[in-house]
Amino acid sequence: MIEPVVSWADGPIVAMDLETTDVDPRRDRMVTAAIVTITPNGPGMRPEVNTRTWLADPGVEIPADATAIHGITTELARIEGRPSPEVIDELAAVLAEVWTPTTPLCAFNAAFDLTMLDAELQRHHGRSLPLSGPVVDPLCIDRQLDTQREGKRTLAAVCGHYQVRLDNAHTSSGDAIAAARLAWRLARVYPEAVGRVAPHVLHSRQARWYRDSEFAYADKLERRAAGSDARGDGDGAARLRARAVDVRAGARSWPLLPETTAQLESTRRRLPPRPGGVANSHASWTPDQDAALRDEWLTADPVDVAETRRKEIATRYGRTPGAIRSRLLRLRCDPELPGRTCDEQRAAELKRIYDTEYGR
Repeated sequence: MIEPVVSWADGPIVAMDLETTDVDPRRDRMVTAAIVTITPNGPGMRPEVNTRTWLADPGVEIPADATAIHGITTELARIEGRPSPEVIDELAAVLAEVWTPTTPLCAFNAAFDLTMLDAELQRHHGRSLPLSGPVVDPLCIDRQLDTQREGKRTLAAVCGHYQVRLDNAHTSSGDAIAAARLAWRLARVYPEAVGRVAPHVLHSRQARWYRDSEFAYADKLERRAAGSDARGDGDGAARLRARAVDVRAGARSWPLLPETTAQLESTRRRLPPRPGGVANSHASWTPDQDAALRDEWLTADPVDVAETRRKEIATRYGRTPGAIRSRLLRLRCDPELPGRTCDEQRAAELKRIYDTEYGR
């Protein structure tokens, strides 16, 4: 008798997709959104699928090129869409309710959608997007596990390759459901690398895969820059190198791309270690260390004891547990909940508690 595969894909999952005014997640605006929740019912029964959709008036013109893709014009968004701040707030609230440490979020090219939502939250409400649980990105997984396949890696192309149905392409609801179907199929195609892996571990793997892929792309940009130099195109070479720097900076932050560039990060002041303390007491944190700490905390098992986890990390980093706790808070990780981020309200609450402990 063949035992069934035990996989996160057989449990509840959430999927999300956004359609936007353009392709820069920090600059452009959301137009439509969908959140799909898929809940299994029982052996041999179809899962329960619930879809919520939103149409926002982004407050800016929707370019014709974007309308040609998703079909939403500026006029339609203004007449039928709700104000963007209202939509963004509601969307984030629903996402926080259904996306948990044990219910992964599926999104194709997740870094774009989550960064876009984070930017919109900061723009309209002055708060960042909490990462409530692990992310499953079929694009990231496919790129890593089928590196030799030629051709495009669009949602339609990847669905076609894995024989996954894509209905109503370029609508938020259609693309979100397709992302969930792709995630399920990939869990079956790659059971050892994807399907049987705990969601928080799979999240960690994808962060590493994304980082490696982006670093390889940055290397390619630098090779092109060298070619431009050889041809006497100094301006072109400078642009390519600047792009490579930004790609490397963003590579460390999956699934939320950073607002700052590597050039800005590199100007931060470095402090020497404090004499008499632990190995790295009072030493400044580098961008790589910040990225590694954030990644380690957000991919921790949610059932871990926070205090024990912080002590283990402190030993490896040559820091005090208090320093780890403070740094996690600065990185908008919840120091009391492994695997979770926190918003500004939660961060302010924890800071007050910590300051009271230190008598500040």
